[in-house]
Amino acid sequence: MNRSAHLALVVLLTAASTAAARRPNIVFLLVDDLGWGAMSAYGSTMHDTPHFDRLCERGMRFTNAYAACTVCSPSRAALLTGRYPARLRLTDWIPGHAHPNAPLAIPDWDRQINPQLDTLPETLRGAGYQTWFLGKWHLQPIDKRWSRERTKREQALHTPQAHGFDVNIGGREWGQPKGRGKYFYPFDMPGIESGEEGEYLTDRLTDEALGLLDQAGDEPFLLYLSYYTVHGPLMGKPEYVSHYRDAIERSGDHAQAAARANYAAMHRSLDDSVGRITAKLDELGLADDTIIVFTGDNGGDRHDACGGLRGRKGTAFEGGVREPTCVVWPGRVPAGASSDTPIIGMDFYPTLLALAGVAPQPQQHLDGVDLSPVLTGSGGIEERNLFWHYPHYHRTTPYSSVRSGDWKLIEWHEDDQLMLFDLSADPAEKTNLAGAKPDKAVELKRALDEWREAVAAQPTTRKAG
Repeated sequence: MNRSAHLALVVLLTAASTAAARRPNIVFLLVDDLGWGAMSAYGSTMHDTPHFDRLCERGMRFTNAYAACTVCSPSRAALLTGRYPARLRLTDWIPGHAHPNAPLAIPDWDRQINPQLDTLPETLRGAGYQTWFLGKWHLQPIDKRWSRERTKREQALHTPQAHGFDVNIGGREWGQPKGRGKYFYPFDMPGIESGEEGEYLTDRLTDEALGLLDQAGDEPFLLYLSYYTVHGPLMGKPEYVSHYRDAIERSGDHAQAAARANYAAMHRSLDDSVGRITAKLDELGLADDTIIVFTGDNGGDRHDACGGLRGRKGTAFEGGVREPTCVVWPGRVPAGASSDTPIIGMDFYPTLLALAGVAPQPQQHLDGVDLSPVLTGSGGIEERNLFWHYPHYHRTTPYSSVRSGDWKLIEWHEDDQLMLFDLSADPAEKTNLAGAKPDKAVELKRALDEWREAVAAQPTTRKAG
């Protein structure tokens, strides 16, 4: 082989080795207040979501995927840290409710992520990733007693940039759009100060994401797109609202027509954005090298989006915490696959590290489990219990709960009542079996007690008098 041919071969082999060693990109799509039955792939007949449905066809759909809490801030913190909200002591939406007249006193809980913890984006950034955050953050402390200057200084310690993101577009202390136009421009959010009249927030966040993808370059990226939708206020694009209003009129069921039409329109815009993101990845030739995760932070805010499950956002029941979830990675995750393995939000931290070939951080993601054997079809995970602890009042009284196999136990802290359900036979949690199955109730109550002690869960306390 002559010298020039040898050099050409070295270049080709080096390029091939570099391409093989390059870590996959990650697109994490997090939807606010996403009900388990809100997407057509999960049975919705009102919300047509063809782009999400195609996403499920390209990867693995989970039927027993759970958020870490039934309200947003704790779930979001759990996703980023791999830790139960109870372990974080971040157990309610920020700033939460006081409920001074309630019989139980809530604990002195934390209203921010401990800055000493290494989050998923921080770990990925240390492995060479670009890290981009767009949308709803809602992990900054809010206290109206503070001065404006102190509030500004304090919040700067808890922004997306303070927790591992290079870019923040739209993330601030808000749990929902509160700008002058709310879902329509002006938005009053960082990174999207300018815009055009009539511009829709969901579309604009996607526009910004596409711009980042266009300029990504050769380094892998984490695109964490945390949509404000479909959280209230219910405000859809006029043309979509009109479309669904007409459909409701034709159906003859006019109850809450305006709210239902706006809600469906918001899902339609969300689905449009899913399609635009996947189309851009295809256009740039990145689809095969990109992991896509789609999930939600808690259950739907309307019963009709929860797929017949009991409860909704903020309640202890399945409708408050089960999520539509799919994971896509062409060639690694089987297309069109479905898994009934129970999973929970903390699992994404160790799972994405494993899929990306980044060393695990077991001292950080203490409560997450690596799901890569399930996703790649190479095996399963050990059966385990999933836990929730909500020592607060918000559409519910304080409770803790556990899912163990097909069984679920809820313990209500005001009166120590137990509710036991067999989710395999009763997914809508209609029949309390605690009296009929006392041994099972005692077994799960013991597991719940042991877990609360292990994570130092903060209890409620009985008020004097």
